[in-house]
Amino acid sequence: MATASELRVAPFAPSESRLRISIMDAYIVKELTGPFLFSLGAVLLFWFVNIFFLAADYIINAHASIFLVLRFLLFRIPQSTPWAFPFASLFATLLAFSRLAADNELVAMRTSGIPFLRICLMPLVLGLAMFGLSYYINDTVTPKAVELSTRTFYQIIYHTSELPVLPEFFRKDDSTGRVFYVGEIAPNHKTLNHVMIFEPAISSPFRQVTNAEAADIEGQALHLHQARVTRFKATGEFNGGTVVKDLIVGLPIGENVDQFLNTANADAYTMNSKQLSAQIKAMQATGTGGQSLDTLKITLAQKLALPFSSFVAVLIGLPLATVFGKKGRTLGIALSILLFFAYYLMMSAFAALGKNAAMDPYVAAWIPNVIMGVAGTLLFRRVES
Repeated sequence: MATASELRVAPFAPSESRLRISIMDAYIVKELTGPFLFSLGAVLLFWFVNIFFLAADYIINAHASIFLVLRFLLFRIPQSTPWAFPFASLFATLLAFSRLAADNELVAMRTSGIPFLRICLMPLVLGLAMFGLSYYINDTVTPKAVELSTRTFYQIIYHTSELPVLPEFFRKDDSTGRVFYVGEIAPNHKTLNHVMIFEPAISSPFRQVTNAEAADIEGQALHLHQARVTRFKATGEFNGGTVVKDLIVGLPIGENVDQFLNTANADAYTMNSKQLSAQIKAMQATGTGGQSLDTLKITLAQKLALPFSSFVAVLIGLPLATVFGKKGRTLGIALSILLFFAYYLMMSAFAALGKNAAMDPYVAAWIPNVIMGVAGTLLFRRVES
């Protein structure tokens, strides 16, 4: 057990050592690292095995190669990040601080004059770091990984890596502000029916809507046949529409046909926050979506809310471990599972309310964090006093 003198923070440290981590902080980080890595690995392994059993019937019957199966499973692992990081943060905090409390090391630190908030500073900073890392993985790595995993699954089952192309989708071009809507797609993936293109008033005072019953994709452009172009002013005035025999509109910059169609039809887990936001705005602008729109809103809100629960987990774990830590590590493990289960139930319940329009989806996604965060703050203040 470290003594109080070893953990005391020097009040007048030399200026050149201010950027160095203190002995106490290094000691706490060491205590946190082992449980965090263990619990993170356990969750990822559980996710890996769970995905395998869910898809085992398809994979075994398809006689897939080990390489394809591993690729399918490994690229699914990043999808567990929003849940794995919060649980690992909670587990590590409760286990590490329970041990410090059980061995009276927390008492030694506090009686040597170190405030409880100062002792908890490094875990809180690490909680924010885990929030940032989890958000980055979930918003940048996960969409690409899930798409590759889905392509691998189709390669295993249907012997093709092409994703299925579904009708009735929106696609926004961020470079021009155009929003494309396609009603039907021919089997050749080149001919589109019931096409609408919405253009904002950027270079002129008019908003523009272009309708065409049919269009063909040639190269990097859409060739619309017998297109009707209607222009609107902000006041609501509009012209009757001009018919253009053949109108050419470019696809989003840098995208080929496959990327244009498949990116548009990707599920919410293969889209990052920017793409999800664009999809939601496009659906709102055209008054479509219904419950699927609320589902997209929940998914977008959870892109940030779930990773942020890593910090909330540390906030509520610190005072709980301090209060109950003397009863042993077993209690810390039990509390980790109990709190995570409670958070999961709240998240699922409020997400259901958000998807069914009983509550604003963004509010629904954040309420569990607010409840846990307030509880953690109150417990923290009680322990600190």
